[in-house]
Amino acid sequence: MGRAPRMVWHRDTELPKVDLAVLPGGFSYGDYLRCGAMAARSPIMRALVDRAKAGMAVLGICNGFQILVEAGLLPGALMRNAGLRFVCRDVHLRVETSNSPFTRGYNAGRVLRMPVAHGEGNYFADPATLDRLEGEERVAFRYVTPGGEASEGANPNGSARDIAGVLSEDRHVLGLMPHPERLADPALGGADGRAMFDGLIEALA
Repeated sequence: MGRAPRMVWHRDTELPKVDLAVLPGGFSYGDYLRCGAMAARSPIMRALVDRAKAGMAVLGICNGFQILVEAGLLPGALMRNAGLRFVCRDVHLRVETSNSPFTRGYNAGRVLRMPVAHGEGNYFADPATLDRLEGEERVAFRYVTPGGEASEGANPNGSARDIAGVLSEDRHVLGLMPHPERLADPALGGADGRAMFDGLIEALA
């Protein structure tokens, strides 16, 4: 993104002055208890939650999505995959909205290819919450076929309504299970994730 990232340790208690915080994928605390549950209570998360509520952009990818949900910055829960197996493969996503700093680089309806690698990516929320997310245009991405159609086979984890990523009420927090950074350069085999980061640079400039 043209700037060297500032790495922040989970035991830190203060965030540096930044425009964007990224919680990456991984297996924080070995995914014990519930994925993201322990990391969401790390000392640094108090500062991150406060800054996010003040409008700082926050991107949570895979385990980062789980942490954001456990920290209360995004609604719902991430449960065990419907097939009870770890899933590691490319999936197709449909961009549901371009109205956010994270998705402004895409046209709504565009189909992207991105990899997933998770055992607990099954997004769940009660029907009223799901209806609210849909009504407020806060579903950012949805699992689809390469042709952009909903299909049980296109959903890798059983997520409700094929949801792959959701936005906060102020649209400055995004959590998604697929990994845009793993297909953000042709050298990686594809660049469908690049527009997310290019769009963020423009939005935060």
